[in-house]
Amino acid sequence: MDFELTAEERALAETVKEFVDNRVEPRMVEIEATNQIPDEIFAEASALGLFGISIPEDYGGSGLSRFSRTLVHQMLGRSGFGFAGAIASHTGIGSDGLVSIGTEEQKRRYLPRMATGELRAAFAITEPEAGSDAGGIRTKARKQGDRYYLNGVKRFISGGARAGLITVVARTNSEQKPKELSVFLVEPSFPGFRIGAVYDTMGTRGQPIAELVFEDCEVPEENRLGEEGKGWIAAMKILNDARPLVAGRCVGACERLIEISTDYAKNRKQFGQAIGEFQAIQFMLADMATRTEGARWLTYHAATLADQGRAKPEIISMAKLFASEALAFVADSAIQIQGGSGYVSGNPVGRFFRDARVTRIYEGTSEIQRLIIGRALLRR
Repeated sequence: MDFELTAEERALAETVKEFVDNRVEPRMVEIEATNQIPDEIFAEASALGLFGISIPEDYGGSGLSRFSRTLVHQMLGRSGFGFAGAIASHTGIGSDGLVSIGTEEQKRRYLPRMATGELRAAFAITEPEAGSDAGGIRTKARKQGDRYYLNGVKRFISGGARAGLITVVARTNSEQKPKELSVFLVEPSFPGFRIGAVYDTMGTRGQPIAELVFEDCEVPEENRLGEEGKGWIAAMKILNDARPLVAGRCVGACERLIEISTDYAKNRKQFGQAIGEFQAIQFMLADMATRTEGARWLTYHAATLADQGRAKPEIISMAKLFASEALAFVADSAIQIQGGSGYVSGNPVGRFFRDARVTRIYEGTSEIQRLIIGRALLRR
């Protein structure tokens, strides 16, 4: 399989790379300190069309292929997972459900504003008692007339504190049927909705994650996404589609860490020579590059299969698993190469190290990915 980029794909990647390297990265110390991304950065992202990469052209977006979207996320990963996460929670899990199973009326109402970033989106499935076990969801949606009333709590919701539209997974049937869930489009202005705790996290600064509280939250029936009771399939598809994007961001982060590390190895001198001359450093760089290249190929393969209508959940899980664990290794190695300097606050390698940890948790833990892969093998 040939993953040579077309001229159009190279231009897309270079445009996003230039924006991330020259506009986002110089602001990351500020973003880390304030845990907020400046509005002007979001405005520039909107002007570049980053909020609309998953939105079809009919609704004002660019409707990029899965491969091109993954390529964009790869470039976003070059600054870590704060700004990249803010874009990802919107262009991936936040919008994919509406794009894939929304009614025409729902799409016309929301997607044009989502394409510009005027309306930012998020996805809410995780609960205090339901993480990897999505079948354990306790948030309930009770129908009365032409309204649903949602009660429950979602937590660790990326982009939840700033979202103008939230895709919420809730139970509309008996707990005896754990997979009979439904999906709703919830606006923060709906009566009975409020933001609870906003968590202070070790990484992904600039992208606060929040607790969302539903207390008889009133949702019009026309805001149900898809059929009642069919939400399990929709939710799993949303998560599955997001995993190559996570893998792409991991690859981009790995590539940036290798650039930082090779530059350091060329310029840092010990024992009268650049440390890059030492075999120990060369071996570390070789291992970093090998894992990154393997992650890139798996990620591109997963995205290409999706574009061809041949998406395989186990291949997607392999990409997400391998890329996230490659990033953990590469980030740790980048700190080791710099020694004490890598451990000092303000050094970007420390930011990548902290950001890397969440990639083995969200959109399905590493353990869940291994479970998906193992089950697929046993079904053959």
